[in-house]
Formats: sequence, structure tokens, C-alpha cells
Amino acid sequence: MRASSALIEPADPAPPLWEQAAAMFVVIMLTQALVGPVFAPTQEETPILRLVWLPVYAVIAVLIALRPGAMVRAWPAWLILGLLVLHAFASRWWSIDPGVTERRVIAMALSSAFAIYLGAVFSGRHLPRLLMLAALFMGLGSLIMILVNPTIGIHQADNAGLWRGLWYEKNQMGLVMSAGAVAAAACLASGDPRRRLPVLTLAVTTLLVLATQSKTSLLCLIVGVGAIAALWAMRRGGAAFAIIAVWLGVVLTAAAGYVFITDPAAVLTALGKDPSLTGRTDIWAALMREVAERPWTGFGYAAFWERGSVPAAFIRAETQWPVPSAHNGWIDLLIQLGWPGAILVGLTVALAALATLFRIPGTGAREGYWGVGYLAVFLLLSLSESVLLSHANLPWTLLLAILARGVSASSLPSRVPSLAWTARGAYQTAPRIGPHSSHARLRQPVPVR
Repeated sequence: MRASSALIEPADPAPPLWEQAAAMFVVIMLTQALVGPVFAPTQEETPILRLVWLPVYAVIAVLIALRPGAMVRAWPAWLILGLLVLHAFASRWWSIDPGVTERRVIAMALSSAFAIYLGAVFSGRHLPRLLMLAALFMGLGSLIMILVNPTIGIHQADNAGLWRGLWYEKNQMGLVMSAGAVAAAACLASGDPRRRLPVLTLAVTTLLVLATQSKTSLLCLIVGVGAIAALWAMRRGGAAFAIIAVWLGVVLTAAAGYVFITDPAAVLTALGKDPSLTGRTDIWAALMREVAERPWTGFGYAAFWERGSVPAAFIRAETQWPVPSAHNGWIDLLIQLGWPGAILVGLTVALAALATLFRIPGTGAREGYWGVGYLAVFLLLSLSESVLLSHANLPWTLLLAILARGVSASSLPSRVPSLAWTARGAYQTAPRIGPHSSHARLRQPVPVR
């Protein structure tokens, strides 16, 4: 067995099976799989849907209460979460719908607390493995739904014929499956000898992403899995290969950025996307005019898009489309909490990114570089979906889990495989050389009898 595998299990034990099952239940609920289409088919908040979430919150409270040591070690993450929750709750005083803001802040606080628990307790490769198993379970469930009840599993009106599985629409399934693919790739890169389930998960999740025909989900899958594969290859290839790969990556990224900045329409057309991003640029322009009216406060946390919202009605009338969200996490954050909220969340994301980068040569290798892969997906996703500071939302939960892993005081040993693959037996230390040299044998003392 290689040293990388030998270091993982004794130093990094997995939580008990019952705890893994409970955490997986909460993760699945955060994706809103099946529960939303069954209890809220119109995608509106209903009293019965609120009751469904009460057992989930109870499970979260129990899991956190049973892990006081890990929660204390994650105190920096709790401090950051406290600032975010206080700012969101303060928006109640200027919110256009204070009742909705209060309820959504509570939901956001509880799901975010679970995120810190997830990052602090499921250390090493155990978190990506948990996410992989959850994605495999939901992926197989989606295939069964598509075959048994296609009226739910397949779009019937808009996007007719495209798969949506256990969710409202295809983009939701695509994003969840892309996150599952990244977790499966991390399990393969972590040195875990159990490879059949990761390979099966990667195949199922890729199939479902392709079946949605969601270019955003496919791009997230390629970027996330590609980042993990690149880091794994750099570690196996040695220092010279790592330097060449980093240089090539920087050059290609700079070239792609230059082409996109100078001629974005041509790039989007080549990718098969409407240059207006299916009307999203019109939505963004209209929303930025609303942001200019309340740049420092916003319209209240999670209140702008609610039924009866006058500003949202103006946006929908202007765009001639029942817009459900900004389709951009940062603009949606500005419309809710203004520039102070956007800056606070931006600093949180930046801290998570820095912590993840510092962990790459050490504990990042233990988890199969999952943090890097998912962080790349999240940053890409935040440009097209409202995933920042969200309530009951898996992408934001995993971002906070990454933050908790990065800032927690860990009791695990720091000795882990380096990024570059090192040769073994190239040199020997002096004590090992000495006993085998003829000079050392001549100088050994004669035993006294």
C-alpha cells in the first residue's frame, strides 16, 4: 500500500454509519429533490413545505449538538456566519417583505450551520465520498423516475423531452449531478482503493448532465473534474511536469480571457449560446437600475422576487418574461443586501478560496483536491445562478463547508503527500550508510567478555 493510502484511515476516521446516513439525508433535502415537485409543484412556498423542513432542522440540531469539539475548532467559520446572518436579519428593517426576510434568514442560518458541521466533521476524503454516494442515490432515483413516471422525470411543456429527474427543471438536476461528478473524481484522486462506486457515479452523473442539455451544467462538470484531474496529474508527473502544466494553464486562461473580453458574442455563439444569454443581459441591466435606487441597503434578504413585489413586477413587465431570479448570484445579492452585503459575501468566498489554495499540497491531497474542483464550479455557477447566501441550497452549503475545512483548527497530522511525486530510495541518511561502510566496521568497539 502506498504511503498516501496508509496515512488516511488511521488519522482520519469516518463518522459512524448512522451519522453518515443522517448527514446524507440533509444533503439530499438541500437539493430539493422530489420534495419540491411533490409538495410545491408551482415552485411557491406553501405551509406544508415548511412543515416538511421541520424534521430536517431537528436532524441538523442533533448532529451539531453531538459534535461540540469539532464545532469549537470551527469557531472562525461560526464568527463569519454570525456576521452574515446578522447583516441579513438586519435587512428586515428595510425589507419590502419583512415576514419573508425573517423566515428565509432562519432557514439560511440553519442550513449554513449544517454546512459548518459538514466541513468540520467529515474531514479528508469522507466529505466527497458522502456527496458522491448522495449523488449516486439521487441519480439512480432520477433514472427510475424517468422510466416509471416520465411525466415527472421528463419535461412535458417547456424544454419538452429533456430530462429533469427528481427536480422541478433540468438545470437543477444538471447542477446537482455536476457536483456529484466532481465528488466522484475527488474520490478517485484521493488514493481510496474503493473505485467501483466512484466510476459508476461518474458515469451516471455525466449521463444525466448530458441528458439535460444544460451547457452551464456541462461546463461546471468539465471545469470541476478537469481541475481535479490536472492536480492529480501534476502530483504524479513530478516537479517538472507541474511547472509546465501551471505555465500552460496560465497561458491558456489568459488567452481565453482575452478572446472573451474582446469578442464575447463570438465565443458565446461558438458555444451554442445566445449572445444575450437567453435574455439575461436585459434582466441584469434592468436590475442594476433597481440597485442604483438602494445601493447600500437593497430591498431585503430574499424579498425582491416574492409574489406581490412591486419592483419585481416592473422587471417582469420590462422583460416580458416571468423572471424568477436574477440568474446571477452577485446581482441577486446586490438587489437583496446592497453593496455591503455583496462585499461581505465576496470576502467570505475569497477567504474560502485562499484557504483552499493553501491546503492543496497538504490536506488537499488527502481529499482528492475536492475543494479546488468544487470551488471552481461554484465560482462559475455564481455568474449564472443565484447561489450566494441562499437558504436551503446545496451550492452555498458546500461553499461554507469548504470554508469551515480551511479555517478550522485540525487535530490531524500535517504530514501528507506532496503535490509533486517524489522518488523513493534515492538517498540514504548517515545512520543507515554508516553501519554498511567498511570504515565504520573498523571503528566499531570490540565487545568485552
